[in-house]
Amino acid sequence: MKLEKILDNLNSLEKNSFLKIIDNIKAGNPKNSKKIDKILSDNSNNLKGVDSINIAKIFDLTKDEFAQTVKAEFVNTTSQLDILIDILIKDGNNILKQDWLARLYEKELANIKKRTKELKTQLDADSTEIEEGRKRDYQIYKACVETAYNNDHENNRDSKITDDELSILLTLTNQLELSQEEVKLINYLIIPPVKNDIDSVTTALKNIGVVFYSKKNNLIYVADEVISVLRKIRNKEIANKYFRRVLKTLKEPQINLICRKHNINVKELDYETKIKQIIKEGISFSNLLKNGIHKDGTNLTEKKKVINDIWSNGLKISSNLKGQTLEEKIENLIAYFNDIELDEKVGISVEGYEKLLLEINEELKTFRKTVLAAFEMSEDILLNSSTLLDFNIKPRDILDILSVEDLKSFIAAKGLKTRGDLVLNILDAYKDAENLLIENYIAIGCRNLNLLRENGITIKESELGLKFECVTQKIFEQLGFNVDETIKKKLNTAKNKIDLVLNLGNQDIIIIECKTVKESGYNKFSSVSRQIKSYVDLAKLNGYNVVKSLLVAPEFSDDFVNDCDLEFEINLSLITASSLLNILDGFRSSKHKQFPYQLLMKDVLINEDRILKAIGK
Repeated sequence: MKLEKILDNLNSLEKNSFLKIIDNIKAGNPKNSKKIDKILSDNSNNLKGVDSINIAKIFDLTKDEFAQTVKAEFVNTTSQLDILIDILIKDGNNILKQDWLARLYEKELANIKKRTKELKTQLDADSTEIEEGRKRDYQIYKACVETAYNNDHENNRDSKITDDELSILLTLTNQLELSQEEVKLINYLIIPPVKNDIDSVTTALKNIGVVFYSKKNNLIYVADEVISVLRKIRNKEIANKYFRRVLKTLKEPQINLICRKHNINVKELDYETKIKQIIKEGISFSNLLKNGIHKDGTNLTEKKKVINDIWSNGLKISSNLKGQTLEEKIENLIAYFNDIELDEKVGISVEGYEKLLLEINEELKTFRKTVLAAFEMSEDILLNSSTLLDFNIKPRDILDILSVEDLKSFIAAKGLKTRGDLVLNILDAYKDAENLLIENYIAIGCRNLNLLRENGITIKESELGLKFECVTQKIFEQLGFNVDETIKKKLNTAKNKIDLVLNLGNQDIIIIECKTVKESGYNKFSSVSRQIKSYVDLAKLNGYNVVKSLLVAPEFSDDFVNDCDLEFEINLSLITASSLLNILDGFRSSKHKQFPYQLLMKDVLINEDRILKAIGK
């Protein structure tokens, strides 16, 4: 969930710890202090008085300094931050109940206790399953951690690992190519973790700004933007879901090679389980692509060829992977996944996502169990598109966790295309849901629930208004307009909520209001004209020129049209849902790439015949 949305869900007390940290960073003259001051001077010099949108902007400007404040906590060897952060940055753990975090924390401590015991036995034994070279790496790192931790005790000081010692240990782990899990086990072999109560854990995380905690909902939130920072701190270059996507492009011998290099027992494990184990190990993505998937003696040219093959044939990306060196290619692959992570687009429509989830659940009996296990979610989670998008889990991420057998089974049940990439075939089949909504645009505007259900669209009556607005946005986007959410957020206030803003450039905009109506003809002119006038005044106050305001509704009464004809202050025109739909159909078959907005300037009630004739020339 985005930081802005989380802040909107919390009260002032629940935001305090986070705001205090940002305030302290601001007071320390951060590198973007001028930009921060500009945001504050335009709003409120007091950070607590700034709205959620601008707090999110300020965090973006201070995230490097924020990362440093979190890193400083790692010096405290009893903080267990590595354990806790590794839990929080896993896909699906950014919103969780406090008791569920407690269960994940206890489970991880138990796992560490068991595995450190096994590791100690293997390191002490003369003959073990660990390769001699790897065993030597473990012993070198273990000896360095022991020295860093115990030298304080020898000098009559409290034992701790200093910041300088920690930086040296991190360099060592990179050079030895140790996974996060290997590092964690050796660290806790020297300094065994002690279980803390969950209230203390939550408070500690909250006080360093890593989480927000809502007592009312008993929910812990980790903002997407914070997760991005935490991943960098833990040297996690990409999210697990993208790591999985890359691993699934590899052949089994390559997977086995990775497992052997990181002491993962491959005996009796199937392909899917091996991939899960590799992800769980926290192996460096870049190290894996540089060395982990290549046999000893593989030359540089061959390594680059393998990476290019992952990009083109494995991930099915049509463009060439940029970069001359191996390192540049890997950096560009990482950048590609991080761009996807920041992109709020779903890949298919939200409705298509909802339909996909419902139908997979119907066809695959183990689907829910698979999703909950893969993303470590509690049993009470609702697996719908809205919830999963709050977790930043998109349709492709869901399909990536399914086995090849499950994908084939679903494709066969739905009669989908079997040749080529199975995941992409499924996604293509569910992209038409957006068009289905556009086709039923008039029924949505008229609030005709029965007709919508007959046409395969399930929607609550309370959601029809927002759905009409969303589909109207899609139509204007398909007409080539820039529907600008940034300007809309900038203009909107608690009192005035503009539906859509079309950005024409040079500070020129069109304001659009959308109205659904059950009864025949929309006839509330006085209220809607006051509403639009306040929007126009608001836009002018912010330096925008409103060249046109449009009202979209299923239909309008004669009185409404006549009243609108006498109005001159807001330059308002009316357009029916059916006219807008017909204009879209005509535009699709025209030569135009963008609809000429000047055609909307003439009529009080937009004449679709005139427009269709004009764009058809």
